Amino acid sequence: MIRGLLVALILAPLAVLSAKAQSEAGLLRTREAGAALVRGNVGQAIALFSEALEEKTLTNDRRATILNDRGVAYLHNQQHKEALEDFNRAIQLFPEYAAVYNNRGNLLLALGAAREALKDFDRALVLAPGYAAAYSNRAGAYMRLGQLERAIADYSKAIELAPRSPAALNGRGLAHLAAYRPHGAIRDFTRAVSIDARFGAAYRSRAEAKMVIGRYVDAIEDYSRAVAFEPRDGELYALRGRAYTEADNAASAIKDYAKAIELSPGSAAYYAARGLAYAKAEAFEDALNDFARAIELEPRAPQAYAYRAWTYRQQQQPELGLKDIERALKIDANSADAYWARGEINELLGRAEQAVADLRKALALNPRLRDASRALERLGISTQIDAPEVADAGFDRWRVYRDGRQFIASNEEYPRLTINLEMVGKGQPRILEWDVKKPPFAGIAVLRFFAGMVDGPNGPEEVEHAAVIDLQANSVVSVEVQRQGEKQARWTWEDGKLLVASADGLTDEFQLRAQAKEPPPVVAAPRRSAEPWRRPRSLFELLFGN
Repeated sequence: MIRGLLVALILAPLAVLSAKAQSEAGLLRTREAGAALVRGNVGQAIALFSEALEEKTLTNDRRATILNDRGVAYLHNQQHKEALEDFNRAIQLFPEYAAVYNNRGNLLLALGAAREALKDFDRALVLAPGYAAAYSNRAGAYMRLGQLERAIADYSKAIELAPRSPAALNGRGLAHLAAYRPHGAIRDFTRAVSIDARFGAAYRSRAEAKMVIGRYVDAIEDYSRAVAFEPRDGELYALRGRAYTEADNAASAIKDYAKAIELSPGSAAYYAARGLAYAKAEAFEDALNDFARAIELEPRAPQAYAYRAWTYRQQQQPELGLKDIERALKIDANSADAYWARGEINELLGRAEQAVADLRKALALNPRLRDASRALERLGISTQIDAPEVADAGFDRWRVYRDGRQFIASNEEYPRLTINLEMVGKGQPRILEWDVKKPPFAGIAVLRFFAGMVDGPNGPEEVEHAAVIDLQANSVVSVEVQRQGEKQARWTWEDGKLLVASADGLTDEFQLRAQAKEPPPVVAAPRRSAEPWRRPRSLFELLFGN
């Protein structure tokens, strides 16, 4: 009996040492698995996590964390069923683990179950109220459900908790863009790339926002940055091709669409778009070949028929064009491109009244269709929308008009300038101040306006926005959050720059005017040197310091 007790006492420490060694080995495997996942070796990560899970002495919470991590690896590997099983098992073992709810929510969102995903994000935030990623992910679910203001509120909370998160800024920018606040979107996209200059998605998003406000050359620059990060993404080339087309650079558009087709040869839309670029470059045979290929790939797409109709118009063959218009409108009775092309054909045939009606219909369906606007201007018709004025919203000579869900400010003193008053929350706009700056910022002005009521932590809060305007270019530089509740923006004007410490807690910087150059110092006349003669530095040396 004594001997047995001795054996037990001797073996016990050995068992403890064995469990400790086993635990350390398991910890090492999980660390290796995490490193493999970061390197992109997903299969290796899954295998290592699986080995770690074989340890019998794991506590429930430790096993849950490893299951969660393996679930993330499965998610990276598009193994959704396995990922869901791991997340579900982790929740059973450790119901207070916020991260696994967040990750399962992401999986559900990827599978299209946005409402179920919301429940998981809600649970994650109950368990961890300061969980920035869960706020950002819940905002993504709200975006899927079309609840843009809730999405913006969640993205804003995520940014407040993690102000250096480019993904949350990009997400909020996308929400602003979906709510037709392009300047608010550009503001957030610019902040995202200032934090991470290699964040290609934000360059693409900013380019799309710039396309909305007609800054096509700037959009091309941003698409080019995005292409540099994703050179095998055919859609990026197609988007830049569209920007080149809008900027009247058909030759560059054709090159980009050719690259897009090379990467995605089955895309009817790319062939149709390149066909239009060829037609604008008057390469009509190439254009017709592309339209034929687009129709072969997708016979039910109206765009190729509409573009081919316009091409026939350019070739003085209106009858063929009208047949294609009939086909396009049969496929889609609300095809803006078809109405534009028919308007141009009616103009060619001398049917001015029908042409104007078609072109106006095209713009009603797609207000950004520049070709229709140009055609109306050619016919001597104003493209300004006849919108009702908003009572008691103006200031001085500024007037505010309602255009659908948007509000537009205009001033007869600046006939080429219109400002989209980007609203948030509830209420109608009201212009509060108009400030035209003096030198050295001559030509810059600020329009401050009431932008709506939003829900704050202590109840409803008033929001004021301020549009920074370049009067010389007739364009809006930015729209800044001037006030939200008790928070006020701080503006600093110096050295040609404007720094705005916005009421949303972030700072924006704009170079508005060239900095004043100091006069060059007076240099004494050179004296002869005893040093041997040296050849002048080359241009390469001067530029690159070699």
